[in-house]
Formats: sequence, structure tokens, C-alpha cells
Amino acid sequence: MPKLPVLRKNSIITVDIEDITDLGFGVAKYSGLVVFVQDTVPGDSAEVKVIKVNSSYAIARLEKLLLPSAQRTYDRCTEAKCRACAYKAISYEHEATLKEEGVRRLFTPLSIKTLPILKSVSQARYRNKAQYPITLVGTEYQIGYFAPKTHRVCPITDCVLTPAIFSKIIDKCKEYFTKHKISVYDEESGKGLLRHVYLRRGELSGEVLFTLVINGDTIPNAADLIDGLKSVCPEIVGILLNVNKDNTNVILGDKFVTLYGRDYIYDTLCGVKLKISAPAFYQVNHDTAELLYREAMRLADPKCTDTLLDLYCGAGSIGLSMAHSVHELIGIEIIESAVLCARENAKNNGITNAHFFTGDAKSTEALLKNAERELGKKIEPDVIILDPPRAGLDPELISFASSLSPRKIVYISCNPKTLARDVKAFAELGYTANEVLPVDMFPGTGHVESLVCLRRQTN
Repeated sequence: MPKLPVLRKNSIITVDIEDITDLGFGVAKYSGLVVFVQDTVPGDSAEVKVIKVNSSYAIARLEKLLLPSAQRTYDRCTEAKCRACAYKAISYEHEATLKEEGVRRLFTPLSIKTLPILKSVSQARYRNKAQYPITLVGTEYQIGYFAPKTHRVCPITDCVLTPAIFSKIIDKCKEYFTKHKISVYDEESGKGLLRHVYLRRGELSGEVLFTLVINGDTIPNAADLIDGLKSVCPEIVGILLNVNKDNTNVILGDKFVTLYGRDYIYDTLCGVKLKISAPAFYQVNHDTAELLYREAMRLADPKCTDTLLDLYCGAGSIGLSMAHSVHELIGIEIIESAVLCARENAKNNGITNAHFFTGDAKSTEALLKNAERELGKKIEPDVIILDPPRAGLDPELISFASSLSPRKIVYISCNPKTLARDVKAFAELGYTANEVLPVDMFPGTGHVESLVCLRRQTN
């Protein structure tokens, strides 16, 4: 076989796509380098143009599709310019297979069996939350998603992952911004007002909560925004401002101002009616979350004499779904408004054995102090539920959770890479898992939820 030429920027080459990344880049090999190609999927044969070359890999864009893959489909999304969804160009069956195989690659070296993936109940309109950055191009306001690995906003008209009403709300926002010529936040200068639009919707209640994130304290002519949003979305129960004046990538600041209605929505999950504040954690895929929580309940197998400790409890959704099966539920959460919601949720559902407290999982020394002081006793959990952010657990928390000597630790993760890392650390402290269950909470995207049950080894 003749030796392939050395890759250079602007080279036009022909490649066969062998794999796909969780950012949606097809993967090929050429002249000893891995080549990542936008808009391609496994099985494609394509002519591509190299746009970047490093020592070990190159990045290219699709110029001409020579032979399309049998896995290609073109009916899952109409937002051609948006690359937020990694798998919008392949069949859902193949997407689920890729996600299951990705989890298996991580856990096989740990001698942990990967179970068949639990597929999403729905592949479209499943997201009950969306956060849209705002930018200004000339005189046109653009609201959409950041392109992968950039802060370039891809404007969207109707994302098929979110409720259709979200696009009408976005259009009304653009009208209001344009009418009043409102400035947009600039990361470099730190000036400008508009940062993000943040929407939440209750799947069963239909209630919508609107939050506008701003680099300031007020917006001009707020009544225009309120009237406009109510006209296109009568289901809106609250319109909020979130004040974020920090030069940061974190979307929400600490301060919320209610312009209209209330600062929360209601929804029902696993038979539990939940009050959910704007910053509180709540699973974005309602129907599949019910399946996930039932699997978590099965693995936890709680007893009527158990104390259940729910860390990262948010508004209390998963703990409250198990409260009827345990002696006592204790939830810990860093966001105060979420703790208040969790307490009210317990009360509204007639759950008297649940207690929720504020605590920071990164500060293990003080994590349970508020709870133990108010309860007047030492907390000795039989089962711990963990559902941390994508970054996973700090080593200190892994050590702390293990030191509490629960019978089981049920760990729900939205990042299988950090889950595998943390499972390995737990094993060194005597808590091991036999199986991992992938759950597709995020169809279309490169993300996948995973669930393990860590059991204390008696020896």
C-alpha cells in the first residue's frame, strides 16, 4: 500500500469513518493520525478538508459525502447549523448501542458487568429545562446553544428536544430585546446586560418558569416582557430575573428577583408532588427519570428500619420516592431554596419521616453538622444515595461516605467517566459493584446516565 501524504491544513483527503465521539465528530485514521470530522457518522466514506493539524490528531470538515452510512438518518432534527446534539444524524437504536458500548469500555477493566441500556421513553420533546445564551450579531439578537468547545452561539428556531412552547417564548424575547435595544453581555469587557434565558417546565403540571439572567439589577420596561410572555404562554406561572455580575462561565448567580407570579413550579414524579425552585436540581427527562428512580429503589432495597441519607438531594425527588419504605430519610443539599422546597414537598405529600438540611458536599467535616444538631443524634445511614454533578465526587467525600459504613451506596451519575473513577476509589475502601446500568436520559446528545450499587464487603 502506498504511503499516504503528510497531513497539512487545507488538504483535501478521502477517509472512512470508523467511530464517533460524544461531541458528534466522526473518527477516521489517515497517515498515522486520528482525524475528527464534523457532520459524519460511522460507516460514512467522505471527502473532507483538513482545518487543523496537531502532532497526534487532525480536525476536518465534511466537503462531500461519497458513500453514506447505513446508520444515517436525517429526520431527527431540523436545526442544521446547531451541533449541540452529537447523535442527531444516526438512528436512535445505533445511538443507544454506542452509549452502552461506551459505558462497557469504562467498566470492563474494573471487572464490572454492563447491563443492557435502559432506553429513553421519548427521543423528542423530553427536556423540561433549557438554558440559552444570548448574543448580538449586528442588530440581530441570537438565542440558542453554544457550539461544542466554543462560546459561539448557534441560534435555534425549534429544538426538537425541548417543548414547542420554548421556541415561542424565545421569539417573544427577541421581540422585546429588539424593541428596547437592550445590550448583551460581553465576556471580555464585562459590560452589557443580557446573558441567558433559562426555562423550566413541569411535565405533568405544564407549568412554565421563565428566568432572564442579567449582568445588572433591573431591565427596562419589564411590563412589556411580562405581557408578551403571558400572551404566548398562558402556562407561565413565574417570571424571574437572576442577577449574575460575575465574570464566570457559571450561568446562574445567587440573587433572584420575581417580576411576576411565583419563583417555582410544581410537577409530579414517581407519585410525589414536587415544588421546584429555579436553581434546584431536577431530572430533565421526566418519564425516563421515573424508570431510573425505580431502578435505584430496586438496588437500594430499603428496609422499614433503615435510615436513608440522600446527598445532593435537590428538591428531594429521589429520596421522597423511597421515603415510604424506610424508617427515616435525611437529605442534604447546598442550595437553600432547594432545601426549603424539599421540606415543603415532604409536608405536602404527608411524609413525616423526611428531614432536609443545608450542607456542602465539598466540606465533609461540616456536611452533617446542621442535621445532627437539629436531630439531636449522630447520623448512621444504612443506605446512601449519591447523585452528584458531572465532575463526580471529591476524594474526601468518597472517604467520608465510606466511613459512615452504610450497607449500600447507590450512585447515580450523568458522567460515566467520573463514575468509573469514583467506583475504583470506593473499591479501595471496601465498597464494590458487580454491575452498572446505563440509562439514556439524554437522547440525541453524547451524554448518558449510569447507575451502580456499591455494597460493603464484610471482610
